[in-house]
Amino acid sequence: MHLSAPAIVIAARPHGETAVIARLFTHEAGVVAAYVAGGRGRQLRPVVIPGNIVAAEIRAKSDSQLPFARLELSVSRGPWLSEPLPSAAIAWACAVTAATLPERNPYPALHAALGALLDAVCHAPSARGWVEALIGYETLLLREAGYGGSATTRPEIADLGRGLEILDRLEGPIATYLIADMRADVMAARRQLRDRLARILA
Repeated sequence: MHLSAPAIVIAARPHGETAVIARLFTHEAGVVAAYVAGGRGRQLRPVVIPGNIVAAEIRAKSDSQLPFARLELSVSRGPWLSEPLPSAAIAWACAVTAATLPERNPYPALHAALGALLDAVCHAPSARGWVEALIGYETLLLREAGYGGSATTRPEIADLGRGLEILDRLEGPIATYLIADMRADVMAARRQLRDRLARILA
C-alpha cells in the first residue's frame, strides 16, 4: 500500500511510549489505521487531533501489515477545541465515524460530508448554522450503512428546536444500528453535544 492523500483524522490512541495509531479518513481509500512515529511528541501531538485535516503519506509492505504514516498539518481545528459546543460537535462527528466505518472501504460522499460539517462547525456564527449539516451527516451515515431512507430524503429544519427534535429521533437508530456493542463513551459524546445544544434554547 502506498497512498498520498488529504485525510481527516477521526481517532488517535497512544501506542508505546511516543507513537500513536491514527485512524485517517481519506476520499480514495476510506478509513485507514496507521502507525505514526512520534505522534505523542511536541511536534506531532497538535497534528493528530480528531477533526484536523492532514496531508498523509501512508505506506505498508503488505495488506496484512499496519501501515506507517507521515502526516503534515493542513487545517487545524485546535482553535475551536476550547469552545464547548464546537468541540463537542467535532468530537461526536469523528467518534461516530471512527466507530461505524470499516477500514479500507471508500465512502466518498461521507468523506465530503464530514469535511463540510467540520468546516460549518468551525466557521458558522452559531450552532444554528451547522445543526442541519450535523443532521444531514448522521442521516447519510445511517443510509450508507444500510439503515436509512432514500438519497432524496432530507429533513426540513425550521429552527434549532426542530433540529433537536430530529436529533432525538436519530439517537435510537444510531445507538441500535451503528454503534451497538461499541463502547458507551461514543454515545456519551453525542449526549454531551445534545445537552449543550439544548442550553442555547434555555
